[in-house]
Amino acid sequence: MGRIFEKRKHKMFARFDRMAKAFTRIGKDIAIAVKQGGPNPDNNPRLRMAIQNAKGVNMPKDRVENAIKRASSKDEKDFQEVVYEGYAPHGVPVMVECATDNPTRTVANIRLHFSKNGGSMGNSGSVQFLFERKGVFKFDPAKLPLDEWELDLIDAGAEDIQQDEDALIVYTKFAEFGHMQKFLESKKLDAKSAELQYIPTTTKELSEAQQDEVMECISALEEDDDVQNVYHNLA
Repeated sequence: MGRIFEKRKHKMFARFDRMAKAFTRIGKDIAIAVKQGGPNPDNNPRLRMAIQNAKGVNMPKDRVENAIKRASSKDEKDFQEVVYEGYAPHGVPVMVECATDNPTRTVANIRLHFSKNGGSMGNSGSVQFLFERKGVFKFDPAKLPLDEWELDLIDAGAEDIQQDEDALIVYTKFAEFGHMQKFLESKKLDAKSAELQYIPTTTKELSEAQQDEVMECISALEEDDDVQNVYHNLA
């Protein structure tokens, strides 16, 4: 009984950790969007996207509003968006997106995470050519029936559409991301999330033990407070 309770407790804390990380990440997205385009979402597409993503992870409305207010303050710190590149164990290429108020601290931490977990930091451009920057929109399939919307989504710039029981995922080229955003807004279609992501052009197969080593490195990077997203090509 005690062992079952411990497992449940571990799962609960893991879920809270993921939620807290998601809230922190979106809070930074909101701050960057407000600093760049102002606090009015009607005039700021990036802020509208961040608010929509906040809804997708059930971030409380008052927390979103507070994040916008803080970002509007002159005293609020400025976050810089920085991308670092490197290799996890077994030569797995990794892209690390960060939002930081102290790049010197961040680059030192990212280098440490790589080296402590069997990886290595790379120079700018060392692995980016193995990824393609794409727009990724995720929907609740029940709210966006594919048979009704597929042709319209393709006309709006969808390059690929994938569906399973949990999500309908629409991919666009980088240049079509804004076009798709405008189309969805015009049709009042709410995505659970809308992001630009680094999608690997090929994937790498490894044994289960090797995969575990790679994921230890990835997890260490993801847990860093300055890290927003980590991308890799592990199959």
